[in-house]
Amino acid sequence: MQHDTLSDALSAINNAARNDKQYATVSPTSNLVQNVLLKLQDEEYIGVFELVEDGKGGKFKVEVKQEINQCRPVKPSFYVKSDEHTKWAKRYLPARGFGKLLVTTPEGVLTHEEAVEHNVGGKLLGYVY
Repeated sequence: MQHDTLSDALSAINNAARNDKQYATVSPTSNLVQNVLLKLQDEEYIGVFELVEDGKGGKFKVEVKQEINQCRPVKPSFYVKSDEHTKWAKRYLPARGFGKLLVTTPEGVLTHEEAVEHNVGGKLLGYVY
């Protein structure tokens, strides 16, 4: 029984990258998972992905690039103020300028660097490096 679709999605991508798989299957789908995948695609951590309808909520077939070392959710999700992004980056990322935190904001899913540029806070979803 699945409880957290975003956690399952990031874990599937992490497992596929660790096992040198070319594709990961992420199911079930949701708008949040799709927005996170779009952000990972913009940051070039994953390649193209497509929605495959299976009559059970659908699934995403995600092309995994081998540049991913870790792709994990943050549990529990913390609320991040607009001036606290560097604190959380120090906590979850191995080095400055290496990796991205994923944050959901009123402006959509952003990386922590984009959230600093827009001066917005939000809820911390996960990280990738």
